[in-house]
Amino acid sequence: MRGDDGRREHTEHPGFANYSPSEALPPRRSPLPPLHPVTPADDEDTSRRTRVGPKAPTPPRKLTVTRVAAMRGRQLTNKGVESFRRAATADGADKSGLTALTYATMANFASDAAMAVALANTLFFSAATGEDKTKVALYLVITIAPFALIAPLIGPLLDRLQNGRRLALATSFGLRAVLAVVLVFNYDTWGLYPAALGMMVLSKSFAVLKSAVTPRVLPPDIDLVRVNSRLTVFGLIGGTIVAGGLAGAIAFLSNSAGALWFTCAIAVLGAYLSMRIPAWVEVTEGEVPATISYHADAVTEVISPDTKPSKRRQPLGRAVLTGLWGNGTIRVLTGFLTLYIAFVAKSRTEHEPLQQALMLGLVGVAAGIGNFAGNAAGARMKLGRPSMMVLRCTIAVTVIAIIAAIADNLLLAAAAALVASGASALAKVSLDASLQHDLPPESIASGFGRSETVLQLSWVIGGTMGVLLPTEYWLGFTVVSVVLTIGLVQTILTYRGLSMFPGFGGNRPVQAKQEIADATKRARTTEKAAQ
Repeated sequence: MRGDDGRREHTEHPGFANYSPSEALPPRRSPLPPLHPVTPADDEDTSRRTRVGPKAPTPPRKLTVTRVAAMRGRQLTNKGVESFRRAATADGADKSGLTALTYATMANFASDAAMAVALANTLFFSAATGEDKTKVALYLVITIAPFALIAPLIGPLLDRLQNGRRLALATSFGLRAVLAVVLVFNYDTWGLYPAALGMMVLSKSFAVLKSAVTPRVLPPDIDLVRVNSRLTVFGLIGGTIVAGGLAGAIAFLSNSAGALWFTCAIAVLGAYLSMRIPAWVEVTEGEVPATISYHADAVTEVISPDTKPSKRRQPLGRAVLTGLWGNGTIRVLTGFLTLYIAFVAKSRTEHEPLQQALMLGLVGVAAGIGNFAGNAAGARMKLGRPSMMVLRCTIAVTVIAIIAAIADNLLLAAAAALVASGASALAKVSLDASLQHDLPPESIASGFGRSETVLQLSWVIGGTMGVLLPTEYWLGFTVVSVVLTIGLVQTILTYRGLSMFPGFGGNRPVQAKQEIADATKRARTTEKAAQ
């Protein structure tokens, strides 16, 4: 928002209303307090360093090529670290707590990248025969089924979790550290599957928890759309690229075991970084939970100012639900490609490592370019109609999946990965914009938790299809294209105010009003009686 003078006005930080009454709140429209209060001695030391400037490195007495190269390397490293620190703390992120969440998010990306590198040389992606894939499917069902059953309950659990969100984030890392150790001693046995899939589920759980925490560390000068894109870009560069490269080097020197120990170390670091997130993310006083379902009869009761926030419910409006259906459809394809291409590479190259690496590298690079480009573009675009952008992205991924099914070759699979990752990033940015615009401040955190749960569950469904489907391109992409077409039709219907699924479509206002929980229950009882 910009004032009459053209300058951007500060907006109230969403976390202000969530502080406990006993805490001394800063004035409105001012930055949040720093994570670590600055003492007068620290302030004087900072001022002195600012006046004097950084100390120049002392040149060696005798110049040699080696010493000059070492000195120059230290200078470049210091400049790189300083540039990274400035980027991570820009826009008041260090004062709001966003910097701490950024570091934890980078650790999550790094853990995923390191695990993917470690598993590349194990049994996980080598099961290309029908017999082996049956065993994989069994382990997949055992591991993924609980997440599929629990996922709809994660949102309500987050709403009730008052003082344990940082601990929950840290626990997701701690359990991954334990599973990484289990993988070290089981990477050549079938015990690998439940541990590896368990780490995937924990990674998705972290994403759900992070989405509920993010609105509480939002700096006053930037919005949630740019914050989420920023977190993704930091995760891709600092986590996926850097940690993935280090894991690759470690795996080259010490095989999968070394990369798994590296994954364990990252997970332990991630648990520590999660606990460094400021304590104010724990306070949820005054929040109104968001709900995906909508009951028109429930809004007939007037909500008085005395109605407790815990008794209210904020249904997601039509624009947000359009974004959810579209993003969920796209995530099915991204989850499918993540696992499916790896199995195809193993089956089509007769286990030739170089050919497998080239196939996976081609698709992986395409997905990385699409993801980075989508987030970079989304952070700079003016999203006047975010639901329309989601609809276009959903159409694009459905079309490219159909084309890949017809063409039946690797290049089209790589093109599908490029389009799917780019569309996923753009659609997610659009969904974030709808959530921020349509929901009241007291429901934004809950709305993000609900939406991320749906998206991660959609990714799990797609990943399951990637393991279960045969490794023939045309067959795998044909099946997933049918699923995507159903999702696209539902997205279009929701955008137009219709639905194939009662209660979860567009037959609701663009921006729904708050409901009373008791009235919602009575509306559901009335619906069941009418049926």
